[in-house]
Amino acid sequence: MEEIIKSISFDGRDIRLKIGLLAPQAGGAVLIESGDTSVLVTATRAEGRPGLDFLPLLVDYEERLYAGGRIPGGFLRREGRPPDRVTLTSRLIDRPLRPLIPHWLRDDIQVVATTLSMDEQVPPDVLAVTGASVAVILARIPFFGPMAAVRVGLVGDDFIINPTYREVKNGDLDLVVAGSPDGVVMVEAGANQLPEQDIIEAIDFGYEAVCDLIKAQEELMRDLGIELKPGEPPEGNTGLIQFIRDRVTLPVKQVLQQHDLDKTARDAHLDEIKEQEIITPIETLAEDDPIRVATTEDSKLVSQIFKDLTKELMRQQIVQDSVRVDGRNLDQVRPVSCKVSCLPKRVHGSALFNRGLTQVLSIATLGTPGDAQDLDDLHPQEEKRYMHHYNFPPYSVGETKPMRAPGRREIGHGALAERALVPVLPSKDQFPYVIRVVSEVLSSNGSTSMGSVCGSTLALMDAGVPISKPVSGAAMGLIKEGEEVRILTDIQGIEDFLGDMDFKVAGTDSGVTALQMDMKITGLPMKTVADAIYQAKPARLHILEKMLEVIGKPRSDLSPYAPRLLTLKIDPDLIGLVIGPGGKTIKGITEETGVKIDIDDDGTVTIASTDSENAARAYQIIQGMTRKLNAGDVYVGRITRIIPIGAFVELLPGKEGMIHISQLADYRVPRVEDEVSVGDEVIVKVREIDSKGRINLTRLNIHPDEAAAARAAAVK
Repeated sequence: MEEIIKSISFDGRDIRLKIGLLAPQAGGAVLIESGDTSVLVTATRAEGRPGLDFLPLLVDYEERLYAGGRIPGGFLRREGRPPDRVTLTSRLIDRPLRPLIPHWLRDDIQVVATTLSMDEQVPPDVLAVTGASVAVILARIPFFGPMAAVRVGLVGDDFIINPTYREVKNGDLDLVVAGSPDGVVMVEAGANQLPEQDIIEAIDFGYEAVCDLIKAQEELMRDLGIELKPGEPPEGNTGLIQFIRDRVTLPVKQVLQQHDLDKTARDAHLDEIKEQEIITPIETLAEDDPIRVATTEDSKLVSQIFKDLTKELMRQQIVQDSVRVDGRNLDQVRPVSCKVSCLPKRVHGSALFNRGLTQVLSIATLGTPGDAQDLDDLHPQEEKRYMHHYNFPPYSVGETKPMRAPGRREIGHGALAERALVPVLPSKDQFPYVIRVVSEVLSSNGSTSMGSVCGSTLALMDAGVPISKPVSGAAMGLIKEGEEVRILTDIQGIEDFLGDMDFKVAGTDSGVTALQMDMKITGLPMKTVADAIYQAKPARLHILEKMLEVIGKPRSDLSPYAPRLLTLKIDPDLIGLVIGPGGKTIKGITEETGVKIDIDDDGTVTIASTDSENAARAYQIIQGMTRKLNAGDVYVGRITRIIPIGAFVELLPGKEGMIHISQLADYRVPRVEDEVSVGDEVIVKVREIDSKGRINLTRLNIHPDEAAAARAAAVK
């Protein structure tokens, strides 16, 4: 196939689609480029496996360090377990793609995006999202597309499309918008407390660019003679559907209208209805009855029809009566309660956050600069000094299953909470600690990620981290039936599971710090997106008020078990002196004082210890070692050792000079021991520092005023 190139420009930045050259055996393949960043995206479809009752879509994003001209570290010298950022990019591609592939499709579909080349100007993630749409179209996979994504940055007062890494870092917004011809399908954003109106304008600005990319794909489809055919859902078993509807519609409605039932009780009642009104009666039918035959051939059919009916009835109740299954109004938040210092102070900071049946325990830990996370991926950021980890054990939803390493969902929820809190964290100069927060989900019934934001804010304040403002979050939902749309505040599990949108909004009382919107339908108009953002604000402020009743500001004191940090700046050329040959010097200091020492390349030395006296001692030693002495300086020192030609004097901690025997007195000294002994305190002047850095001292020609000043400095 001859290579086809399609190009589109945004403010002078081109995006190029190249088709026909690479991966000829994939169902569809496109090389999408901008600048020197190139991402190969493929989509392949295979015949479905029998018995599946879900869409088997698998999306993988791959980074190769050769794309940045680097060789991987480690023993194997090849890429290993994907870094979190790679996992997050896989999710970023999956989230707008999945709702646009018919949910009834049962064929195996795999989308693989591989970054082949990358400069430090163009992030590859949004290119991969758009490339996934093109690859799916080329593979002739049923699709409600095209779909595309762009990043929006804010530099000064101007929005820009697909900003560089530097522009994102220096700006107040990092927003990814994905959309289809039907509207916005996904939003992911971090913001520096921007007002809701600015966020809405940014999303609208981004969607306009998305539409340009969609038009380019539609032109490409016309050139290639490709027509999207999503198809129609397979016809259900009308006899079985009617059998179930006739028997359970009324009792299911009655359960959904019992607003005092909690999640566990409601689920138990629904399971009982399914067993008594459907499964047991079907078992009494004749073996050749079409209804019994249908359920025998597909054991999951009854559960799927019952779920669809429950979804329909719950949505009807919300749309027609504006009443939710727990009796709340559409804009009402569930009961909120909080607690801080719920664990012993061995833990540096802790908080328990409850909203309805959702419960999150967050724990904050303070570490030294050496605890920062090294990032071994293609992106310019080399380390993280704030880490947020999220755990979701099976008992939190009353289930039993093997405990595994964090999956994509856990990594994604942790990253969202991290993004929400980064804008309010103190700078490294103000608070040099590395911070880790872990959110343990103890009970889940909707929006544990926003529960993590709230609980972690409280834990940070409990740990004494001087955050600029507290952050809270709420998850918004949506029910869309035809032209009727209902936005739900603080969705619970059943509303998330059976609804059309999960829109998480986090921020302070000044503005938004993070957004994440995922859809189950093919797109939303901007007005609905804006309404959801505005409706989230009073919910966030209500939750924030409850949080501040427990702890109004960060504690002034740290846990006694948190490390105390002292920092000093030394000449970078003297770093080797502090470390010593083979690390001998710094190891000696840590063994003597019991502290932990970290040294940055710019000469910043951080000393950590829970014992302030030991930290001060290490500080004095390093300060003394690195202090530049000048000829003529006068010090009070102590004799450390004696040799036949003179005596060594410790002028400052870690820094010694020698008094030659001829400089001990203004008369001839036969033996050094006749004049001084080890341990004696002496006043000395720096006579010279030779070319090898050796310090030569004298006790001669020291004025009484110089001696008095040296004694006063030694007392300080």
